[in-house]
Amino acid sequence: MICRIDPTMLHPGLPWMWAGPVLLGVVLLAFWAMLRPVGPPRAAWRGPVLTPPGGLTLTVLRLVVLLAFLFLVTAGFIGTPVPSSNIATVLTWTVWWTVVIILVLAAGTAWCAICPWNTLAVLLVRRSLGGTGPSDSTLDLKVPRVLRSVWPAFAMLCGLTWLELGVGVTLSPVATASLAVVMVILATLSLAVFERGAFCRHICPVGRTLGCYSQLAPIALRPRDQDVCDRCTTLDCYHGTPDTPPCPAGLTMGRFAQSTYCLSCGACVSGCPHSNVAWRLRGVADEAAQGARPHGDEAWFMLGLLALASFHGLTMLPLWDDAVRALGRLIGDSTRLLASFSIAMAAGLALPLAVYAGVITVMARLTGRGGRALSANLAFAVLPVAFTDHIAHNLTHLVREGANAGYVLLDPLGSHGIPDALEYHRRMLLTLLPDAALFTLQATLLLGGFAVAMIILRRRGQSLGLSGAAMAPMVLFLAAA
Repeated sequence: MICRIDPTMLHPGLPWMWAGPVLLGVVLLAFWAMLRPVGPPRAAWRGPVLTPPGGLTLTVLRLVVLLAFLFLVTAGFIGTPVPSSNIATVLTWTVWWTVVIILVLAAGTAWCAICPWNTLAVLLVRRSLGGTGPSDSTLDLKVPRVLRSVWPAFAMLCGLTWLELGVGVTLSPVATASLAVVMVILATLSLAVFERGAFCRHICPVGRTLGCYSQLAPIALRPRDQDVCDRCTTLDCYHGTPDTPPCPAGLTMGRFAQSTYCLSCGACVSGCPHSNVAWRLRGVADEAAQGARPHGDEAWFMLGLLALASFHGLTMLPLWDDAVRALGRLIGDSTRLLASFSIAMAAGLALPLAVYAGVITVMARLTGRGGRALSANLAFAVLPVAFTDHIAHNLTHLVREGANAGYVLLDPLGSHGIPDALEYHRRMLLTLLPDAALFTLQATLLLGGFAVAMIILRRRGQSLGLSGAAMAPMVLFLAAA
């Protein structure tokens, strides 16, 4: 059965004691967003913070993460097939995928700098950890136009969601390890064939997700002094040097306005002859509100993140299994219900995208603005809603299943035997936080995400000459999301 009813995977949603205040807050924030005048844009940067790690420090971090990754893959292949007792499935799906998203707010795309997929690819192709290597180690072809966007990454993200929730890859240590190997193969082939970091920029679902969310982060890699970059003629951050690789994302430090594609890899830090690269502070979501440039494919990727976050939450509701079973009976699906799940997933992802398209159409007719400009600009407002939905959903898994991670760390391969039903049930009853604390945290996240969305919407609306009731359709869309 594809849609297995597992009490540890179901969640009825926020009780009314928490949902009620969230709804009230959403209503108040919606009226505030439409009625209060928008002030002038604030200064983008607050000053330099610190020099990012580079050289030996990054090399050590990459090695540590790579060794941990290789151990997890090995555990997936040779350890117990029981997912709750194998460190590969527990650490990957319960811990890592939650923590790496939360860390975006503190470190942006820093995970990309130590990603084991790319580290292995660089080792295999360049035969180094730093990205420098023999000039003939890659074909260095230009990325085909069909791949030169974030649509491949969005397709990968949808595919991973289908594998996770439909096929059940998260419930199989072997499948989890196999998926990790496939990602390494894709990264390696991409690096061997295409110029720079084509996999990271266009294909990697994790990197593009972190890149989009990093536009909300209050910290980013930027020049210490913009004038120094403006006077630079060598552009070592872009071209690289004999001792440092070129920027894998093809970015020039003094000229890019958003962190979407920055991999925090440290190439610009090591290569800049003026030591002019730093982590700099800014306001939360300043980049999404007024700094980032709107692009069509990125806008739909952000909407896709919202659709996927909502879909994950939907599948945790008790009614989801009943709905898929009913669809299976209607279309005569087999007992595995894979076709029924696939249809329901496609509908679940298409609905918010179609509603957004409708909202943009209505706003374009009401305001006389171009639909493409509205769509690309206003999509930034969905980012904080998707981000907080993502974290709120994953926190449920982490809090309810995270206590089991301690037992698995003591026996990562499950070699001491599988816990009996009573012991497994006892572990599942152990939570990292009481329900009241979890609900409070989730309610705070959801309300905070909507508040930031209203701030972004107001700023983006201001840039388009929109205000007040003209933004009502978008406010309603974000409130419903």
